Amino acid sequence: MTAWQWVKLVGNFLNLSTLAGTFVGILGRAKFTRGPRGLYFANGYKLGFPVAGAFTIGNVILSKNDRSYFDDPALLRHEERHSWQYFCLIGLPMLPLYVVGVVISFLLTGDPASRNPFERMANLKDGGYVERPIQPLGKTVTQAFSVLRSRPKGP
Repeated sequence: MTAWQWVKLVGNFLNLSTLAGTFVGILGRAKFTRGPRGLYFANGYKLGFPVAGAFTIGNVILSKNDRSYFDDPALLRHEERHSWQYFCLIGLPMLPLYVVGVVISFLLTGDPASRNPFERMANLKDGGYVERPIQPLGKTVTQAFSVLRSRPKGP
């Protein structure tokens, strides 16, 4: 690990974001392993939220998939960039700011990642996202309601 990676590892521990990621992984019954560059993997995450192939809290990258999911160097770089975002934002303030980014991106494009500044700074393509164009708000609202209407009803 580089000196800066050590600084991030310690910083994200002190700002409680890595501890929060560990707690979420435990709640999701994930299996923890050590990753490269001060990162930790929590694979086999079993909770249904958030809906993502992987998500990062502090230096912990959580995923429903097995450890081989992170063999993709681009995806690993993307998630590591999120760990730097936690460091730069002094930890847990990242979570509500990320949610604001999701809402703004969704309103602009109908997609939670395309205009989310956190996903853009982490590199959309590395994270497996496709950039969607900005669209009229009416189209976004129509799409959202059509998705809600098409969901199966019942228990």
